[in-house]
Amino acid sequence: MKKNTYFVDIDGTIFMYREFNDYHSTPARVIKASKQYLQQRWDEGHHIVLTTARPEDLRTFTENELRINNIPYNQLVMGIERGPRFLINDRERGSSENRAFAINVQRDKGIV
Repeated sequence: MKKNTYFVDIDGTIFMYREFNDYHSTPARVIKASKQYLQQRWDEGHHIVLTTARPEDLRTFTENELRINNIPYNQLVMGIERGPRFLINDRERGSSENRAFAINVQRDKGIV
């Protein structure tokens, strides 16, 4: 069975949303439903890519927050823009099956 890749935003999806200025003064609050969702995908062997608009100079800080809160992931992509995000993928030759999907969640409500 082929494994899936999950691209998941951090702030407002895994952690309750905070402004960049509040990161060092306010601890991360995990959204439990999202953590459980990611842990289940991880346990199934899927690939998890976390994405964030946090600037690259917050990489060590972000990695520490993820580690302290036991958030499973394979890769961390930092510094992406805050605008809409598009996932573009091909279909296998001879197939009409889509291989790219988008799931939008309400900020701070978790992945349900």
